[in-house]
Amino acid sequence: MTKKRIVVTGLGVVSCFGNDVESFYEKLLQGVSGASVITQFNTDDFPTRIAASIQDFDAGEYMDKKNARRVDKCIAYAVVAGKKALESAKLDLEPLDKTRCGIIIGSGMGGMNMYCEGVQTMLEKGAKRVSPFFVPYILTNMPGAMLAMDIGFMGPNYSISTACATANNSIIAAANHLQNGDADLMICGGTEAPVIPMGIAGFSACKALSQRNDDPTKASRPWDKNRDGFLMGEGAGVLVLETLEHAEARGATILAEYLGGGVSCDAHHITEPGIDGQKNCIENALKNANVSPDDVNYISAHGTSTPVGDLVEIGSMKKVFKDPSKITLNSTKSMVGHALGAAGGLEAVVVVMAIIKNMVHPTINLENPEPDLGFNIPTKAESLKVKVAVSNSFGFGGHNATLVFAPFIPKAE
Repeated sequence: MTKKRIVVTGLGVVSCFGNDVESFYEKLLQGVSGASVITQFNTDDFPTRIAASIQDFDAGEYMDKKNARRVDKCIAYAVVAGKKALESAKLDLEPLDKTRCGIIIGSGMGGMNMYCEGVQTMLEKGAKRVSPFFVPYILTNMPGAMLAMDIGFMGPNYSISTACATANNSIIAAANHLQNGDADLMICGGTEAPVIPMGIAGFSACKALSQRNDDPTKASRPWDKNRDGFLMGEGAGVLVLETLEHAEARGATILAEYLGGGVSCDAHHITEPGIDGQKNCIENALKNANVSPDDVNYISAHGTSTPVGDLVEIGSMKKVFKDPSKITLNSTKSMVGHALGAAGGLEAVVVVMAIIKNMVHPTINLENPEPDLGFNIPTKAESLKVKVAVSNSFGFGGHNATLVFAPFIPKAE
């Protein structure tokens, strides 16, 4: 059976740099940090008081004003990013067979703010004052569900929750539905809104976050000897994937090709990553994509800026890529922080933009690199004609998911 070709035709983001993909990528190329002191709530008692948060989010015309105010932001972020991706794909919804169009947008933590507010309401005012929207708006499946209600997509629709690997798992699952003939078009990615008191407190408690409060823009520093944890980020990153046949039939502009993806589990530790599990994941992705490690010349790393995680990822990649000096490596999280379940979606958008622009963004704050990293890690934007790109996401619990993309090359007649 011939493997179907899967292509990327649309991109959507909600980020600390706004909701426009072009300006989002331009900020990254410029090496701008989205980090700042948290002002949305009082952090005086918090070890970490900084994040790459989304300020003054406005859903605009993409959501009903009442709904936009009522829902948890993880839902609003997904609806806006999803509709922006549809715009990017120049999709006319009217002629689509909506039973053949699906949505898989995952979230690591779901409607966490809605959950915290609901618990507080119950404790302070009693059970009868809990909102009737409490349960629906905390669910991880609701971002994709509400987007489907707005646009009428009736194909495969569910959420995946694998911590920081969520979006990559969602993209792989969406592509599998296209390969299996379950759908012709899928909206996929991840969404997260964790910059709330409980989110910052919880990650601070497990000592995952940077405490560089006096210098937020320097806090996220992947592979730097002075890194002290990750910077919390948030937002949504979404792709439109289609079978090549469907994209060509509607005359779509093809942005890149999804070659494949791989998954694995470390079976190792609740928070610390494992080299062998990550290695297996990357190898599984390359096998699924039918490409050799030698074909890869760009990797968008998980690159969180944690003391342990950064070097485990380097170690796992060196087990797969025998000449890392030929591969350009970067970390988007150095600028937008770690958006947890949304991170892989944002980074998939970054990889496709690198393919389109022939430019890769820098990793900022890499002032004192760990020894023997091996890869080419630019500290300023560099031109690069991407041949094959890999994008890694690794989550708490040892959940690993890797994507493989390439420029779209039509087959010769």
